[in-house]
Amino acid sequence: MPTTLPLSPEELADWLRLALARGLRPTALRALLGAFGLPQNVLAQPFTALAAVAGAQAAHAALAEPRPDFAARLEALQAWLAASGNALITLADPAYPGRLLDMPDPPPLLYAKGRLELLHARAVAVVGSRNATPQAVEDAARFARTLAASGLTVVSGLALGVDGAAHRGALHEHGGTVAVIGTGADLVYPPAHHPLATEIAAHGALVSEWPLGTPARSANFPQRNRVIAALVEGVVVVEAAQRSGSLITARLANEMGRDVFALPGSIHAPLTRGCHGLIKQGAQLVETPEEVLDALNVGPPSGARRALASRRGQCRQKVSIPFGHMQRDDDASETPLLAPESPRSEPPRANRAKARKSPASLGAEARRLLEALGHAPATVEILAQRTDMTEAVLQGTLLQLELAGHLDALPGGWFVRASRA
Repeated sequence: MPTTLPLSPEELADWLRLALARGLRPTALRALLGAFGLPQNVLAQPFTALAAVAGAQAAHAALAEPRPDFAARLEALQAWLAASGNALITLADPAYPGRLLDMPDPPPLLYAKGRLELLHARAVAVVGSRNATPQAVEDAARFARTLAASGLTVVSGLALGVDGAAHRGALHEHGGTVAVIGTGADLVYPPAHHPLATEIAAHGALVSEWPLGTPARSANFPQRNRVIAALVEGVVVVEAAQRSGSLITARLANEMGRDVFALPGSIHAPLTRGCHGLIKQGAQLVETPEEVLDALNVGPPSGARRALASRRGQCRQKVSIPFGHMQRDDDASETPLLAPESPRSEPPRANRAKARKSPASLGAEARRLLEALGHAPATVEILAQRTDMTEAVLQGTLLQLELAGHLDALPGGWFVRASRA
């Protein structure tokens, strides 16, 4: 189990001084540390020696007087480190994650809480939309749970939506979870995830490159995403719009030689367009977590192969499947998978589309149910779990949405959002 090297008060002060120096970029600091060793050696060099290695700007930044609040920041850091479970990992520490050293600009300091060994484990990122659909939340938790049960550490960014679901799915599995955050390690963003962050610090690991007290800023999160991409062997994008921070993570991961996986979805769903774009660009289309495990040469958890085979066998026996019309039998000709139903008395689809009410004109329960349905087929049981509606309210609301032209009833008790065509 990796442990951080103890730092003397002077060493801690020197590391913090260089890490906080305005204008001293991580690439330049790494070059100075590579040339002269520890921070105290860097600070002892003349300007000309530093400038010869990293340029005049970096030399000026390194030798500048500490910022006015430096003493207060150092005192706050010492108090934070005194708390149980908190650790500061320097770039020269053996506990520093080796994968981050492959970056040209590794963070000079990592503020960490929890199980430091998870920063060295085989890992995969599960990321996606903050405004995730219920289906994406379920998929993220399911993928993360299976991946972590197989021994992979699941890394994500503690954001709302997919990130939070991924952390929760992996939290108590063998591989655990790591949250890479875009604030100081003493803050939690979003505030709604404070209980989740506390759990992750207790059972997984929480890590930040930002000094204590750093608030949430939009510029911090793309930098946070590069750390997520560097820590892992692959990135699974569950759901993403065309302009999404998850796509930044995927692009950075691809540039670092990591695998990129994307879950497909409905062509009508705005939050699947980012995933479809990744697939067009060469990301691996995955429908199950087992496909990710296979691609990374990781075996499933004990007994999972047997359970998976059993589930697949059950799926073949079911007839209430919303997709597909034919199945092939090796000993027979193609036969319909679904028995034909009697015609239903309903307006032609074109007329229904014209008569469709605006979602804004629907009642609160109908809008909530339509949001819970998302763009993937779901049964009454699934919708009841997502909405906590009583059966009577749920059935009545489904009928209302069907009559309003917002959903279609499929054979076998499935419901799907109506096509915009």
